[in-house]
Amino acid sequence: MKENNESYIDKVEGRNPVLELLESDKDINKIFVAKGEKHGSINKIIAIAKEKKILIVEAEKSKLDLMSETHNHQGVIAIVPPFNYCDVEDILDYAKSKNEKAFILILDGIEDVHNLGSIIRTAETAGIHGVIIPKRRAASVNATVNKTSAGAVEHMKIARVNNLTETIKRLKENGLWIIGTDLQTEVSYDKQDYTGDIAIVIGSEGFGMSKIVKENCDFLVKIPMKGKVQSLNASVSAGIIIYEALKQR
Repeated sequence: MKENNESYIDKVEGRNPVLELLESDKDINKIFVAKGEKHGSINKIIAIAKEKKILIVEAEKSKLDLMSETHNHQGVIAIVPPFNYCDVEDILDYAKSKNEKAFILILDGIEDVHNLGSIIRTAETAGIHGVIIPKRRAASVNATVNKTSAGAVEHMKIARVNNLTETIKRLKENGLWIIGTDLQTEVSYDKQDYTGDIAIVIGSEGFGMSKIVKENCDFLVKIPMKGKVQSLNASVSAGIIIYEALKQR
């Protein structure tokens, strides 16, 4: 049994995420399908699984309910090997292979798995080359992250590192500019240049970036707040800044 604080994804739940998984050609140990679920996209899942010679297990819905981490399995759960994190160098090499300026996202202490999934989904749609997360005091990829990302984790390079500060220094050595988000700065996010090799840092939901990470950023930007609430959900903040960068790029 894997410990809860370890970053393993041993289940992919829900029809669209399982379809994404099947189409990604990643390893699948078996697929559980609720008895009686033989309509709509379930038929497509079963057909692809049979074509790929993946074991299909029919089980009572109550069993899938017990297995489910998301509590929204929609009658299908795929059992997969541990999530395969990449190295930071793999992300840099991927950008080079596409002949594109590096476009990387660093998440400093995102603890909510739903936020992590939403951010990865946005990052994938915007063409970000990879996401970097810390090993400690942060959410890791699990079934809920996969579900919330709508299967985007299957198409996104994700590196999990021991030390964000050291990783940032390595990125700088590779020519990247580090752009952090901070409410205290005077520079609005839409006034920043995002056209070069960059890594954008999004801080934690409650505390923002850690002090040492902030000190290692080349630039700091903020999203102007006009209401009484002076903070945004981390996934919303990430989306706003990522798409400003995409627009410029």
